[in-house]
Amino acid sequence: MSEASGVIRTVAAVILDDHGRVLVVRKHGSSTFIQPGGKRAPGEDALATLARELDEELGVVLDAASARRLGEFQAPAVNEAGCTVSGEAFLVQVSGTPQAAAEIAELAWIAIHPPADFPLAPLSRQHILPAARALLGTP
Repeated sequence: MSEASGVIRTVAAVILDDHGRVLVVRKHGSSTFIQPGGKRAPGEDALATLARELDEELGVVLDAASARRLGEFQAPAVNEAGCTVSGEAFLVQVSGTPQAAAEIAELAWIAIHPPADFPLAPLSRQHILPAARALLGTP
């Protein structure tokens, strides 16, 4: 599947702080928050994509040894009308303090059970965060 078929393949990170909150990001021109990460470059594996995207967008270094795969999930894309996003997600640890850079306009630390009115993408709300809660044993 490819963007030409209306499916955008991404890799996403679940990053927790010391209080158990999850980092989400909002791109310039969007009102919806998503998990940090991005699209694979040709020849990249999932963790190489995450390492590159987290460095470019947040200025942090991925601890690849910490990565725990949550699964691959699909939902309507929030930033590309008429497309579906297929996101492979990982619970990861990073070094450094995240700062908005590149196409990221804003960062937010939210509860792993986000409020219903928080503008969170369906992929995160319906799939990625529930998978993270299950892995962490947080109902």
